[in-house]
Amino acid sequence: MRDGKRLRTSHLDLRVVFATGAVSRIGFVVPKHGHSSVERNRLKRRLRELGRRRVLDVMRGVGPASAVDVVMRAQPGAYRLEYVQLVDEIEILRSRLEKLLRNHDGERRAGEAAESPST
Repeated sequence: MRDGKRLRTSHLDLRVVFATGAVSRIGFVVPKHGHSSVERNRLKRRLRELGRRRVLDVMRGVGPASAVDVVMRAQPGAYRLEYVQLVDEIEILRSRLEKLLRNHDGERRAGEAAESPST
């Protein structure tokens, strides 16, 4: 997934693509980076839960005309983070995502207003 807008923190990457479908989606990529399956699964579970609690509500705020696809990718240092530190990183990404979605929605509305003829 190389399209869309990339949002980053020191331990997480977030790729955002504006889709034309009816449903917003979120996905997670947790590469091995030399860690065991137990460590990888723990990180995936944490990211999924934080995605459900902190990111999905922002994605649901997108207007009905468009959906958002988000892929969150863990960097090698994410394995070392405590849960609270992971929450902090997700909150940073969430605020950046909110800003991106607000800007996109404003641009979309401005484009629609320019297309419709004024009477």
